[in-house]
Amino acid sequence: MQSGDVDANSGVVWAQVNRPARLYVEYSTSDRFANAVRVAPLDVTPDTNLAGKLLLQGLPNDQEIFYRFRAVDLQDVNDLSEPINGQFRTAPSGKRSIRFAWSGDTAGQGWGIDDEGMRTYSTIAYHRPDFMIHSGDTIYADNPIADEVRLRDGGVWKNRIVTEAKRDIAQTLDQFRGQWAYNLLDDHVKAFNAVCPVFYQWDDHEVLNNWSPSTDLRDDDRYKEKSIATLAARASRAFHEMTPIRDVADEPGRIYRKVSYGPLLDVFFIDLRSYRGPNSHGLDTEPTPESRLLGERQVAWLKRELVRSTATWKVIACDLPIGLVIWDDYGNRTGGESISNGDNGAPRGRELEFADLLRFIRDADITNMIWLTADVHYTAAHYYDPGKAKFREFLPFWEFVAGPLHSGTYGPQELDMTFGPQVKFMKAAPGGAEQNLPPSAGMQFFGLVDIDGQTEQLTVRLMDRNDTELWRTTLDPQISS
Repeated sequence: MQSGDVDANSGVVWAQVNRPARLYVEYSTSDRFANAVRVAPLDVTPDTNLAGKLLLQGLPNDQEIFYRFRAVDLQDVNDLSEPINGQFRTAPSGKRSIRFAWSGDTAGQGWGIDDEGMRTYSTIAYHRPDFMIHSGDTIYADNPIADEVRLRDGGVWKNRIVTEAKRDIAQTLDQFRGQWAYNLLDDHVKAFNAVCPVFYQWDDHEVLNNWSPSTDLRDDDRYKEKSIATLAARASRAFHEMTPIRDVADEPGRIYRKVSYGPLLDVFFIDLRSYRGPNSHGLDTEPTPESRLLGERQVAWLKRELVRSTATWKVIACDLPIGLVIWDDYGNRTGGESISNGDNGAPRGRELEFADLLRFIRDADITNMIWLTADVHYTAAHYYDPGKAKFREFLPFWEFVAGPLHSGTYGPQELDMTFGPQVKFMKAAPGGAEQNLPPSAGMQFFGLVDIDGQTEQLTVRLMDRNDTELWRTTLDPQISS
């Protein structure tokens, strides 16, 4: 059970059962379910992975909403499940204080559910955020989990739970579904989902590492299915089946969207995976369909919605950092996986699309914008300064990086100075031989964002799973006259 994409008057609720059933959902503003509203039931079958989601509409703003599911066996109407309960708070219509969290990277590199479990989720829940953004790598479909992992110090990491689906990479639809089912077995995740909505986006490991249209699996003996388009289609279906993301009627399977959370906050989720051209050298001097990451339609949507936004703060939830060099072939340091190409010069390749976007934001005078991301398995605060950049036609802005939630921790990536990033804070694995540190090393990270309802100041804190505050900054809003 989980909820997501909550705004002032609606929210998505999701549940999965263990047999074909009719799901009954009711909600109330009382935890005793006084004057509960029952919505139309939903049938779930193996065709939908025994999962279903509903959009609750007409909700009162700024209210705690308590909801519960009951399931009736489709083969026996007298077989009624016990209720499962959840809650979320709708967005305010006025200027009240808001808190939300973000992070990414769940169950990667073989680090599964051990005796401690995915404890970072409970640490986040302690702060009672209004919602959490999962910034991608929500599963690791290409990372099997074994019973044990030998640690560098001679110890042994023991995965207490290992399912059949997680013992292998995902290729079939059912295997992709099984990746999601595994994460939902964790007690911390289940408890978190019952009390906090999650707003999802995806990155690469929902399919496989660094995937793009140019991914060639002909020599990868792990994969019997060689078509990356087929794998991506199956992964996308599983993603939408297993998350409380809103469905978009005019583009089924779309991930980019805006969630408005009151007059102080709009969150823009962008998708750097679904519309990209092939991963390549990234040195094109003119924009082409092959050098796109966002694609023309998504860029046009983002520009339009940013201009329309009246929220004080605009948060762009991005599945990749802008100014870090992420190689498609890490060992040989070749090919571009992300935005920056590593040449530290004028925009080329995929940088051209982002240069155009940043120039538009400057020319439209869109202020009070921050970027949130994960992907690189460490935490950092980056300040993008046109005075330090090779491309200078943009307003300065912050990008905050947080993750992993429950995966290996890695060393820092190199900067590309095209957009002038400055590292104001960073905590990462040492790098070199000390990569892929287990969650037990304590270097699992998340971020908290607080917007003050009176001053409208925005405070970002970077945290670890032991609830240690590592760094913070407070930003003053620019208020239009």
